[in-house]
Amino acid sequence: MRANRTVYLAGDLVFRPSAIAIFDRLRALCRQVGLEGLAPFDGQAGIESLPPGLDTILKIVTVDRDLMDRCAGGIFCLDPFRRAADMDPGTAVEIGYMMAQGKPLAGYTTDGRPYPEKVAAYRKAAWNDTLRPRITPDAPVGSGAMEDSDGILAHSDGMVQNGMTEGFIRLSGGMVAVHDDFYQAFALAAADMARRLP
Repeated sequence: MRANRTVYLAGDLVFRPSAIAIFDRLRALCRQVGLEGLAPFDGQAGIESLPPGLDTILKIVTVDRDLMDRCAGGIFCLDPFRRAADMDPGTAVEIGYMMAQGKPLAGYTTDGRPYPEKVAAYRKAAWNDTLRPRITPDAPVGSGAMEDSDGILAHSDGMVQNGMTEGFIRLSGGMVAVHDDFYQAFALAAADMARRLP
């Protein structure tokens, strides 16, 4: 019996211009390391003809979940989403879903800044304020020592994204590849995944 080397390709990529061409190139990079990449679009035939709305979104969620169930692992883009510090929240859910299944995960990003640095840059650009040393009473420092002007901790020191998302990738045995070139970052993550699948 042939080993399952199919991997789910996730990220905010589905929302980017030329998304289909991006996934075509990612699938080709997967083939170079002996993987078969499945993009969310691979389960969505006919979706484009449906009207926007709740029913259509739930169909997309269902077929994406079914694709993840078929895959042996997942490769996730952790790039900041919509000019914020955080990655796409749907991708974060997918990381958690596949982690709960015990599947190997890998991540990649073109933005290697530490997560608290991203939070600081976002706060400056969006709200014109800066982080400050944690002063909120009865709030432990935990995973970070700085907070924003609302008293919200800028956490996950030492990681490029939220500790739960990047942490799940690392706990699965994976790594987060960082490279200025998007496709090179993905290729590094795909090579990591290929080494870990049977």
